[in-house]
Amino acid sequence: MKARDALYNNQDAEPAALDIRLMNVTTAFLMTIFSLVLLMALLWWLVRHPVFALSAISVQGDVRHNNAVTLRANVVPNLQGSFFTVDLEQVRTSFEKVPWVRQALVRREFPNRLSVDLEEHQPVAYWGNESESRLLNKQGEVFSANFGELDDENLPNLSGPDTESVQVLHMYETLKPELSKVELQLKGLELTGRGSWRAELKGGAQIELGRGAKEEVMVRVQRMTMTLALVSQRYGRQTQALEAADLRHVNGYALRLRGVSTLVPPKTR
Repeated sequence: MKARDALYNNQDAEPAALDIRLMNVTTAFLMTIFSLVLLMALLWWLVRHPVFALSAISVQGDVRHNNAVTLRANVVPNLQGSFFTVDLEQVRTSFEKVPWVRQALVRREFPNRLSVDLEEHQPVAYWGNESESRLLNKQGEVFSANFGELDDENLPNLSGPDTESVQVLHMYETLKPELSKVELQLKGLELTGRGSWRAELKGGAQIELGRGAKEEVMVRVQRMTMTLALVSQRYGRQTQALEAADLRHVNGYALRLRGVSTLVPPKTR
């Protein structure tokens, strides 16, 4: 009889133990939810606390063409949020929309400041039509700026499709030293819509370079630079007397020298 009572007691204890486990799990779950809500409330309080409101932006780097007034007028109105919530990508974009700014690196400085390192465009050429007020930087990127703010206005004139700006700059940098070997100064370079290259020298001379990649064009240019001095001397001229040249011929080139005519004079009767 005692053994049977013990069996009944064990069967009653199992449901009681299950209830206790469920109660413990429920209590732990509720405590976790309560802790998360408390943490979120604390974070919300921190985010909105006045001590974390953005109070200053420090700017370092290249700022020759901008000042605090310009930057404040263009950037500050776009700032939203506090030290924790401000969108750094949006701040970076706002700075890079300012004229002359090429790149901005934005960092948070605890508890309520932003630090910005700026890199300005370094212009190496005018780009396209003068009325568009566009320049080319040393990376071959096109940007807009006021020509009156240039430190050096004696820049070459380059033009072509915007998507080919890097190629045009590289071609100019390759042609310039090659032409200088025969004392010709390269002033401008154009890549036409048909893919043909045209160079302009200081003094106004035009050189038709033809189509092709840089290597193909340079073969034709070197053919001219290797013989131009001899051809000019044959007519008693210096290489600077060049008025025009056409390098698009297969086995040679055509040129025009100042004061030289190859036309046969008409016979006098």
